Amino acid sequence: MSLMGQMMQMPLLISSLLSHAARHNGDIEVVSKRVEGDIHRTNWAEVELRSRKLAQALARLGCEAGDRIGILAWNGYRHLEIYYGVSGSELVCHTINPRLFPQQVAWIINDAQDKVIFVDLNILPLVEKLVPSLPCVKHVVLMCDRDNMPREHSLPSLLCYEDLIDAED
Repeated sequence: MSLMGQMMQMPLLISSLLSHAARHNGDIEVVSKRVEGDIHRTNWAEVELRSRKLAQALARLGCEAGDRIGILAWNGYRHLEIYYGVSGSELVCHTINPRLFPQQVAWIINDAQDKVIFVDLNILPLVEKLVPSLPCVKHVVLMCDRDNMPREHSLPSLLCYEDLIDAED
């Protein structure tokens, strides 16, 4: 007796949950307070679209299945997009508690061998201090738009989150 008819025909990815939400509840609002101070409103359809664009951007940055991606951020819509965009790309997403001691944050990033870390605007000073001790990190992405990118920072290749999203189809 064969049970092949009961087997799933697609990989079991977190992104399928987001696709379901976008398909059946696409217009339901997702509301969060940004680090910049304002309230941001979006919906599940937009979260799915932006998560897919982020997945494309990560592939363009050289991320491959199994690569680890760290998030040093507070809860918000960009964090949600990153969670789904990373997990849906067969990458490994993990959050890093910004309240930990700096040496603990560095240890976690190095132990995980994070290729990319996403950072909220108000956590950038911590990351600037740590980057010299993070040889595995190839890209630091600041979770903000172009208008809020700091003019002065010590990271030679700091990327803007919204620029990554906007560059994709």
